[in-house]
Amino acid sequence: MTDRPFDEPRLAINRVYTRQGDGGETALAGGQRVPKDGLRIGAYGTVDELNSLVGVARATIAEMAPDAPRVAALDEILLRVQHELFNLGSILATLPEDVHPKQARVTDADVAQLEREMDAMGADLARLRSFVLPGGCRLNAELHVCRTVCRRAERELVALARQESIPAETVRYLNRLSDALFVWSRWASHVAQAPEVLWEPNQSSSGKSGI
Repeated sequence: MTDRPFDEPRLAINRVYTRQGDGGETALAGGQRVPKDGLRIGAYGTVDELNSLVGVARATIAEMAPDAPRVAALDEILLRVQHELFNLGSILATLPEDVHPKQARVTDADVAQLEREMDAMGADLARLRSFVLPGGCRLNAELHVCRTVCRRAERELVALARQESIPAETVRYLNRLSDALFVWSRWASHVAQAPEVLWEPNQSSSGKSGI
């Protein structure tokens, strides 16, 4: 067996609470104590939020799969994305001087894989004639929630990068993932034979009244 590029985890969690964060600080991977409302903590906290929401989408896929078996292909992709998001959180929780050569991280190979998957699933979809609204089916809406949280995580990383050093591929990964989540939301509706909800400006109250 070839060596894996990243070290396997070496930890044992015996107790969840430590009381060490009661004063509003937390520890980075290198042991530094930092405020919980710092930019770095906010960034990887949002990545954690995104990971949880991807898990919600996977639970919906499990419920849909008996009636829409093709959607199961997306579950395998999203599970991999969850691992990648955890790798991203690992590198964000570590100051550059403390990063180990074999520490988990996202790489440009992960970015390229997202692009390949977008191209493959996008080939099944009709060209858009308008912007789309979240909805049509539950999974579509959940993937749009993931997309918007992913965009927020990206914005927070950009803000962090103005203050501290972060790997450039972390921003690239989130940028591409948000695009992928958009494509996957459309693909989910396609394979579930759910209607796609298009934006129609004149469906607003003022548009209908002609005001």
